[in-house]
Amino acid sequence: MLCPHMSRLFLLIGAFALFVAACSGEAAVTTTTTIATTTTTTAPTTTTSPTTTSTTLAATTTTTTIDESTTVTTVPEGFASQVNGLPAIRDSLLDRRAIGVKIDNHPRARPQSGLMDADSIFELRVEGGLTRFIAVFHDNESDYLGPIRSVRPTDSTMLAAFPAPLAMSGGQPWIQSLHTSRGIGLIGPGAGNMFRISAKVAPHNLYGTTEDLRAGADSHDFPDDPPQSLYPIVQWEIPETTADQVVLDWSDEVTVTWDWDGDRYLRTHNGVPHEIVDQGGSAQQLAVDVLVILGAEFYTAYPSDDQTPVPALDTAGSGPAWVFSRGAVWEGRWERANYGDQFRLIGADGTEAGVPAGFSWVSVFPDHRSVTWE
Repeated sequence: MLCPHMSRLFLLIGAFALFVAACSGEAAVTTTTTIATTTTTTAPTTTTSPTTTSTTLAATTTTTTIDESTTVTTVPEGFASQVNGLPAIRDSLLDRRAIGVKIDNHPRARPQSGLMDADSIFELRVEGGLTRFIAVFHDNESDYLGPIRSVRPTDSTMLAAFPAPLAMSGGQPWIQSLHTSRGIGLIGPGAGNMFRISAKVAPHNLYGTTEDLRAGADSHDFPDDPPQSLYPIVQWEIPETTADQVVLDWSDEVTVTWDWDGDRYLRTHNGVPHEIVDQGGSAQQLAVDVLVILGAEFYTAYPSDDQTPVPALDTAGSGPAWVFSRGAVWEGRWERANYGDQFRLIGADGTEAGVPAGFSWVSVFPDHRSVTWE
């Protein structure tokens, strides 16, 4: 039996041939930032062999190439989901808010649940060299989702583009206020009717359902407007440059590999297949149709008082970008002036590009770490 994403992807092919409560009223918290001491300011080095391309990024310099044969065509407005470009089971599901759910990725949190039910996933660096996810749900649903964890500053910079409320387990007051100042409503465990499971230990055992999380958003009277697209979703001519394996060197503690199996990219975490499980215990390896990597400045965000500073990534300005799909890669750069703006993707020749429709994984990646593909 095909998973929902695969069924919807087949529908798309046919179509182409045809979020503790919200801290409302709190003033925005002033933050200052410092660049992490590991950030490099040297020019990126790129080495290419017949089979492998390795790119080390820098905060100030971007080297990009794009295959001249790559062409994009804008998908007609209203064609499908604004989050991933796929058709919905019912068109009425597209006329509602998207919601984000903060998902734990600590070793004690894996395997997670419900990720393959999402429309898109964001992956962001946090402390300890680890990453966490934001599962974005628009027209899709999950009846078993988690573990749900706390907020970090970068979350609001990504969700402001939709905008979408965020379901979370909590967070430092200054970070929650930062979300509120950026128009991101927060759905806490009470409003979201979250529950803890006995198979894992706290804090890695908080779960929920999208139905309850949506009810939590309703209880706060958060806007129910449909989202805008994070980036242009386009008809995509497959580039000539192949990419059967993509390796992301997130930190000294975490390396993630995505392997093209002829249909999707399969995720491996530190050499182990990254599995998710349903409520009954059935497991499958995480797999996506589209992998988007946005290189961003990695820094430390400091509150204005004695609360704790945390790592963050700057998603305004510009940086290198890659889009991997169908065993191929487009390379260029991203640009946007404000957190609420759509990401523009621009090729080496100055033309604007986009992302193909499909279940997507967006890695906001530290620009001093390396991306390798072959």
